[in-house]
Amino acid sequence: MDWLQLFFLHPVSLYQGAAFPFALLFNYLCIMDSFSTHARYLFLLAGGGALALAAMGSFALLVLIPALWATVLICWLHPRDVHRWAFFFQMSWQTLCHLGLHYTEYYLQERPSMRFCITLSSLMLLTQRVTSLSLDICEGKVKAASRGIRERSSLSEHLCKALPYFSYLLFFPALLGGPLCSFQRFQARVQGSSYLCPRRLVWALSWRGLQIVGLECLKVVLRKVVSAGAGLTDCWQLQCVRVMWFTAGLFKLTYYSCWILDDALLQAAGFGPGFGQSPGEEGYIPDADIWTLETTHRISLFTRKWNQSTARWLRRLVFQQGGAWPLLQTFAFSAWWHGLHPGQVFGFLCWALMVEADYLIHTFASMFIRSWPMQLLYRMLAWAHTQLIIAYIMLAVQARSLSSLWLLCNSYNSVFPVVYCILLFLLGKRKHTFN
Repeated sequence: MDWLQLFFLHPVSLYQGAAFPFALLFNYLCIMDSFSTHARYLFLLAGGGALALAAMGSFALLVLIPALWATVLICWLHPRDVHRWAFFFQMSWQTLCHLGLHYTEYYLQERPSMRFCITLSSLMLLTQRVTSLSLDICEGKVKAASRGIRERSSLSEHLCKALPYFSYLLFFPALLGGPLCSFQRFQARVQGSSYLCPRRLVWALSWRGLQIVGLECLKVVLRKVVSAGAGLTDCWQLQCVRVMWFTAGLFKLTYYSCWILDDALLQAAGFGPGFGQSPGEEGYIPDADIWTLETTHRISLFTRKWNQSTARWLRRLVFQQGGAWPLLQTFAFSAWWHGLHPGQVFGFLCWALMVEADYLIHTFASMFIRSWPMQLLYRMLAWAHTQLIIAYIMLAVQARSLSSLWLLCNSYNSVFPVVYCILLFLLGKRKHTFN
């Protein structure tokens, strides 16, 4: 495996950049009040369709069909049944598409089409929006169209009632990336009349542009460092730790850059901070909190801050639904949602164990480490260990074959998660004494 291969992130960024003029145009027309509400929904929907065709080609049908079917379910089922059926259909459809990728990669031993990879990425984001909307309907946060669409009315009236849902599932600023935007925020933005002042918008976009340029420059430097050294196939003992650290750093920089670009696109269209927050709804949270991610000494905090909107969605969809072992269920579902590649199954289950160990270790440390010099030393060691474990998990998740995963597991890097597993076993026996 080529550890420098960043899959489909760069092509997605190119298409996201191409969508910027249309996002700014939408924002401008809304500020000028040149659009009716239905025209705004149609503009966002048409932009989503055009972007899907440009980025995915004929594979766009794999996104358009479940979006259309989810809209039908939302409009015709009773609110209490919407989430169950929408979740079942969406995850079944997505799983079948991921199985197609498995068939291409593992059975045919062929490189998958880049457009198909982009389609899978968009399909995963569509799953977020479908399940988020269906949960909102079940919980009464969103009024279901099914209450009024069964009444006798013309076809045009039925389509008008379904338009907001279909537009939300396919609106172009969030089609290929970006933080999860709730339907309440989306609807409030489209129907609203007050928007961010142009000067503040220009400053926000300029700042994000500078961040992206800085991250891309760091990527160029780090790529040269990684390319000049040995890989996991020919590294020697502790040298493998250096390879893992820098390779994971390259992956993280790529994700940070993409997340900031996605956030900027939503901001350009007017779906950023300050728009559409309803009472009781959490405010807009970008996916990239780089400072916290790079400075925290706790794996649990890193987990909550890594891709924040997805972490919040997983917490609501799985973790808060009750049942035994909610943490393990959440990470197992995350592996399913990502596609169930061997590295993903291993990486996410390892991540779950590391988070569980993190809670016990830091609880134990807070009871017995009192002096500030020891606390400072502990934080430094915990930070280094946290970053190394995250690097290990990241490379495991990115592994696309069992041979690549075996190279990682058979290296000195496995020492770091093994230490946490041992501490989890030892401290788990004493959990009742400091719970």
